[in-house]
Formats: sequence, structure tokens, C-alpha cells
Amino acid sequence: MKVRGFEWVTGWQQRGAILPQRKTAASAGYDLAAAEGAVIPPQAMVMVPTGVKAYMQADEVLMIHIRSSLAVKRQLVLMNSVGVVDADYYNNEDNEGHIFIALWNRGTQPVVIEAGERIAQGIFQKYLTVDGDMAGDGAARQGGFGSTGKA
Repeated sequence: MKVRGFEWVTGWQQRGAILPQRKTAASAGYDLAAAEGAVIPPQAMVMVPTGVKAYMQADEVLMIHIRSSLAVKRQLVLMNSVGVVDADYYNNEDNEGHIFIALWNRGTQPVVIEAGERIAQGIFQKYLTVDGDMAGDGAARQGGFGSTGKA
């Protein structure tokens, strides 16, 4: 039985997508790399594909954080500050659970992201729910990115 991990989105392994890895024994985050190159204009946002998806237990979430080197050296931030990948995003019917990294360029010059460049890190975490929470009794996720806000 699979517990948590990463897989390639269909067709992206052949395109060079890299499965996330921790780089040291004490690293909390798994480095997510750009599966395609991108140019992020000043004061603009680009959705950078990773070519990967994440599976996890129902009471877990994958938190996405910017790599500090991109923030400090290249003036990039995550558009939504911290990304949240829910367990039911995996294999959704809209985009198979493909993780995109929404990068915002706060600088005055374009920033070039190379394919294979590490751009974010994902940290798996357990979360708690409140007494009487009924979310698990509802319908299954129907879409991909941003789909839980459609109701």
C-alpha cells in the first residue's frame, strides 16, 4: 500500500520531469523542480509545471514553499505565499494532480527559470479537523487547480 510520495504525471517522465528528493538527512522539504523552462516578466506571475503529482493519506497535506535562494537572490515569491496540495488533488479528473508552482517576480528584470532547476520545496504534514466536521461526507473533488473554491 502506498503511504505518501511522488509520481510523474502521464507523459512528463519522458519530458525530463524530476521526482522530488530531500537533499540532506535533516531536510524537511522535498525539492520540486521546473519541468519546463520559463521566463517570468517583472511584476508578473507564471505557473511553472513540475510534471509530478503527490499522493498522501487523507489527513495529510503537502505544503509548498519557495526555495529561499529564489526569494533572496532573484526576488521571486509564491503567488499565494504557501501552496496547499490536498490529498484528493491526486489523480483528479481535470489535471491528474499535476503540481504547478505559481511564481511572482517582485523585481524589475525578467527572471529565467531553467528546466530542471529546483524552484520550491514540499513538506508533507498531518492536519487536524474540528468536532462535527462533515467535509468527508460530501462529494469527491471534481476538478484540478483551485477546484474547491467552485462550490
